Amino acid sequence: MNKYEHLVVERHGPVGWLINNRPERLNAMNNAMRDEFADAWLELEADSAVRVIVHTGNGRSFQTGADVSEVANDGIGMERYRESLEDFDLHFTAWHQKVSKPVITAVNGLCAGGGFHWIADADIVIAASDAQFFDPHVSIGQVVALEAIGLIRKMPAEAVMRMAFMGIHERMPATRALQLGMISEIVDPPEQLRERAQQIAEMIAKNSPAAMAATKKALWEALEHGLTDACKIGARHLVGMWGHPDQDEGPRAFAEKRAPQWKPL
Repeated sequence: MNKYEHLVVERHGPVGWLINNRPERLNAMNNAMRDEFADAWLELEADSAVRVIVHTGNGRSFQTGADVSEVANDGIGMERYRESLEDFDLHFTAWHQKVSKPVITAVNGLCAGGGFHWIADADIVIAASDAQFFDPHVSIGQVVALEAIGLIRKMPAEAVMRMAFMGIHERMPATRALQLGMISEIVDPPEQLRERAQQIAEMIAKNSPAAMAATKKALWEALEHGLTDACKIGARHLVGMWGHPDQDEGPRAFAEKRAPQWKPL
């Protein structure tokens, strides 16, 4: 595993871990951290021993968006991001980097603003019972856009609108996030969040890597299209697995009452 200044990358069995590691700044993303994300996702994607990736944070926050202090004081501000956003050439989430492996976001503590990128772009999201969510963009003169657009795919639009317009003046607890479909599970006590994320990841890792990669492509691509086109694309991914060794191994292992021996992705 490579060494990073603002991230920690680990592997525990078949599970790769990507950990935000600026706890003294509530894991806010400075420009250096933004660049490290691009490399870290690709490192975990390329590691054949990793079948599932968990993303979480050190300290009392998962992620709190861009480092506002850096934006305010370095003389560059948000202009550093203009070209990448105008060209939509982004590389800091698993979706941006076209990661084919299942990604679990495990929200510890506070998630704010840009932190929602990794909720919107994850496959599965769980949260500690003390997690809180809010979007401060409009409260500091910024536009709510990409993160919220991603969230509208998985939760009611009005809930996203409310969070966008309330800014710093309202925080959503984990219980409400679960009701709205932003997350799929609350972990209590919060100290067991990583243990639970590892458990879920290990269960997922028992499945065929090739079948999961094709499934992820089919489902994510479906979000880009209408029903008929999405089903046509899904059918192509389904048929694309036919003839793969895992399709023979799965039924055979089931019939023989043993664990399947999947081919590496």
